Amino acid sequence: MNLRTVLSLLPACALSIFVTGSPVHAQSSALMDTMSAELHRAMSTLGKGGDGQLQPYYMSYSAHEVYAVDITAEQGGLVASEANHARLVNIVLRIGDPRLDNTHGEHRASAISTFPLPMGDDRRAIARSLWWSTNQLYGNALQTYLQVKTETQVRAKEEDTSPDFSSEQPQTSATADPVGAPPVDRQQWESRTRALSAVFRQYPHVYSNFVEMSVQNQTNYFVSSEGSRLLFPHQLARVVIFASTRADDGMDLLRAQTFEAQTAAELPSQQEMEADVRKLAASLEDLRTASVTQPFDGPALLSGRAAAVLFHEVLGHRLEGQRQRGDEEGQTFTKEVGKPILPDFLSVADDPTLATFDGTYLSGYYTYDDEGQRAQKVDLIQQGVLKTFLMSRLPIASFADSNGHGRAQIGLMPTGRQGNLIVTSSNTVPESELRKMLIDEVKKQGKPYGLYFDDISSGFAVTQRSSPQAFSVIPLVVYRVYADGRPDELVRGVSIVGTPQAALKKIIATGDKREVFNGECGAESGTIPVSAVAPAMLVSEIETQRQQQGTARPPLLPPPTATVEKAVKQ
Repeated sequence: MNLRTVLSLLPACALSIFVTGSPVHAQSSALMDTMSAELHRAMSTLGKGGDGQLQPYYMSYSAHEVYAVDITAEQGGLVASEANHARLVNIVLRIGDPRLDNTHGEHRASAISTFPLPMGDDRRAIARSLWWSTNQLYGNALQTYLQVKTETQVRAKEEDTSPDFSSEQPQTSATADPVGAPPVDRQQWESRTRALSAVFRQYPHVYSNFVEMSVQNQTNYFVSSEGSRLLFPHQLARVVIFASTRADDGMDLLRAQTFEAQTAAELPSQQEMEADVRKLAASLEDLRTASVTQPFDGPALLSGRAAAVLFHEVLGHRLEGQRQRGDEEGQTFTKEVGKPILPDFLSVADDPTLATFDGTYLSGYYTYDDEGQRAQKVDLIQQGVLKTFLMSRLPIASFADSNGHGRAQIGLMPTGRQGNLIVTSSNTVPESELRKMLIDEVKKQGKPYGLYFDDISSGFAVTQRSSPQAFSVIPLVVYRVYADGRPDELVRGVSIVGTPQAALKKIIATGDKREVFNGECGAESGTIPVSAVAPAMLVSEIETQRQQQGTARPPLLPPPTATVEKAVKQ
């Protein structure tokens, strides 16, 4: 499970599946009415032919009309500029009954298939595509259900015997307007991305870079055999900036930054982004000559962004509902409901209904999840005590209902996933005071220094019981903060490691200002946009180790100078 901010190169739906075409504005009546009619026909017909056929007990069609613009520049030059349009449908079909169906255990993927749909409003073309695609999925689902029944007869009884599907009230909301092609001035943004990428040419040791601007307008249409009928749009604009260098000892170093908004017009100005690019490039120049870290165990201070990533990886993934069920899952907090798992001054919620936080757009915002359930704020932890989990329509012991967190990349089966993970604290101090508290803790423990984590790129959390229940988070900018008053020292090659139950109980205090981390998270249901919000945090103990170090040398041939570039141009 990775929070891949530095690899946030694609919108929530991979552009590789798009087909180029002229923008065609979706008409809800043609598509929605055809989906509803064909779903009703399939539900009333499938399984009636004998020969061992069985009727599905649940079906849904989820169509996605996607318009996207993607512009990429490297080394100051344009390398890609595309406008894409596609219409896809996820078909979900369940055979058996909610207690046991074809999705049981490791067979969840048997219930879903994804197919392209015709553009425009040709109802006969749409109906025939749905008919043909539904037939293909039905055959696979029927075969899998028969396999599931055999497996349950020969395998030992499962620890969690919850049903395979929850009972939910149908949702109806089809009053929103579809969103068409995004109004993006491609020529202007091609110029802007080239200019942002060209800034790096002023920094000779920044060896590779790219700037990607992507905009996605998506209209989702959802109908189900339960009676749900939804139309809900979603828009996201993003600029991703990535650059890397290599130290003389072969260690590769990288920095990344993202800017998010609902539309391209709401993204920051060119001046603001260029200023941030210069800061990012300068930090890479500093990092390549910084000292290499040594393994460390002691006090540390994490910025709000760093703490947000830590909570996403260490805590958030372990509170996703499906991780409490199954013989392979470690179930770190399954038996901890009603018990303290954090200091009592900390509370954690996941609220995908928030579009912004203090003026910053949140990537994890959505109105309905990918199972057609309304997004909900979920209070996961209150004053340190675990209350519940992030639920899709896969029940677990003691939690039978969805709370609107069934999420997935197009083409994959939804599972309980994070949206906007938000940490609040009742034990806050000004951040300048946190630094003094860090130095006091360093002296108290007799350490020469503590660590300050300014920026973090990504991480991963192991949740399966076949491996140690550990996590690893990769910081990008780390300083040693000395107890004797020496200036802070930038270090490189740091990796935060540990186990969640130990790490989460070492938090002493937090800052009085929260920061936003926007990124993309990859897990078993694919890559989805997420956000995390947290204050800076002082911890009494954190464990770090050295990152893996490369062996390749920096470039032997120096980069072209401005004089050489001018001569080449002539």
